[in-house]
Amino acid sequence: MKIVKFILCLLFGLMFINAGLNKFLNYMPMEKPTPEQMKLFAAFGEISWLMPLVGIVEIIGGLLFIFPKTRALGAIVILPVMVGIVTHVFTMDKSPIGMSIAGIMLLINIWILIDNKEKYKNLVG
Repeated sequence: MKIVKFILCLLFGLMFINAGLNKFLNYMPMEKPTPEQMKLFAAFGEISWLMPLVGIVEIIGGLLFIFPKTRALGAIVILPVMVGIVTHVFTMDKSPIGMSIAGIMLLINIWILIDNKEKYKNLVG
C-alpha cells in the first residue's frame, strides 16, 4: 500500500508541477474556448498577477506533495487550487474526461488530508 501511495502522490505532484510550469512557459496547446470560457479568461486577464500566483502555488504544492515528509503541507497548499479546478470542470467544462480526472485528483488530495489529520490538529485546536 505504501508504494501505491507513493506512486499516486508522485503522479499527483508531477501533474501540478506540469500545470504550474505551463502557466509560465505555455507549452501545452489549449482547445478553442467556449464563449463562456472566453469571459472567464478575460476576467483572469484583468487580474494580471492571478495566473502567475496559481502557477507558483501549483509548482510549490506539487513539489511538497511528492515527498512524504512535506506531503501534509503540500495537500493543504494544493487544496484551494484543487477546489477551483473541480468547480471549473464541473460547472463550465463538463467534459467527462476532465470530470473524471478532476474527481480522482480531488479524492487523492482528500485521502492525503485524512491520512495526515494528526499533523493538522495543532492548526485547528
